[in-house]
Amino acid sequence: MTFYKGTMSTLTQTDENIVPRIEAAGERLKRVHKAAASVIFGQDLVIERTLVTLLAGGHALLIGVPGLAKTLLVETLGKVLGLEAKRIQFTPDLMPSDIIGSEVLEDNPGQRRAFRFIPGPIFTQLLMADEINRASPKTQSALLQAMQEHHVTVAGQRHDTPAPFHVLATQNPLEQEGTYPLPEAQLDRFLLQIDVTYPDLAAERRMLFATTGTEERKLEAIFSPQELMAAQRLVRQIPVPDKVVEAILKLVRSARPGADAGDEASRLIAWGPGPRASQALMLAVRAKALIDGRLAPSVEDVVAMAEPVLKHRMALSFAARTEGQDIGGVIKRLAERVA
Repeated sequence: MTFYKGTMSTLTQTDENIVPRIEAAGERLKRVHKAAASVIFGQDLVIERTLVTLLAGGHALLIGVPGLAKTLLVETLGKVLGLEAKRIQFTPDLMPSDIIGSEVLEDNPGQRRAFRFIPGPIFTQLLMADEINRASPKTQSALLQAMQEHHVTVAGQRHDTPAPFHVLATQNPLEQEGTYPLPEAQLDRFLLQIDVTYPDLAAERRMLFATTGTEERKLEAIFSPQELMAAQRLVRQIPVPDKVVEAILKLVRSARPGADAGDEASRLIAWGPGPRASQALMLAVRAKALIDGRLAPSVEDVVAMAEPVLKHRMALSFAARTEGQDIGGVIKRLAERVA
């Protein structure tokens, strides 16, 4: 059986067995996307990129003004993917114990007093960290450990988070007063930064009728947690053509000031993405191919996923900012050279 140009010329028996699994998963993921789009209007790209994040086993940072259905997105995907979902409203006075839990001393008559761990809301499969930048760095770092290591430590004892475990954090780009910007180390833990924009006129018109009437939309679970984890394993088995690997490396390395970047990039970029960006882009293009029901990712997928993967992993130089340059525009120009 032939494969896409630029990959292996033939599939092994094991690879041939993966084809019907990819096609079946792609069909179910289309149903997931359709179900989510029936509730969240005009945000098809946001839904797709959030699904890419979940299939890649990562976390996403949702950037958007209030009222763009970010909370509804998390609730909806939790239902259609069969995941337990919880929401934490981050505030400046939120303590680490408020999200990870704490130990309490139990005093039962006739028994020795003992400490018992009471899990916090972080012990869920799909966690919405609403306005994450309003929490103090101490609380943010507690979430960081769970995001990276999938466990927390309380009083020297390890407590594992459920599987799967994903964090969808939100930020309001307008209000910055009283916030604590996320450090670069924590930003790098998010697989994608997803910009949530306003819906178009037609979508907003449909939303008006759908949300102000008496009809209530009921969602059914299309996946189970175990099936989602199976799809995540399938993503990692999708073969990647050599030209796509080269495109990923060329793009990420060209976004770093230095020998691999051109003169313009070196002048415009203060600091660039690390190797984790290459890993994130590799997983993202595989997940995108699976959502589309394709057997392998393409260079076009690399271009499409470049901005959400790189945007929060690099910064413009002072010269670029004075010229009015935009980080998205710089990434777009770098991606066009790869294409």
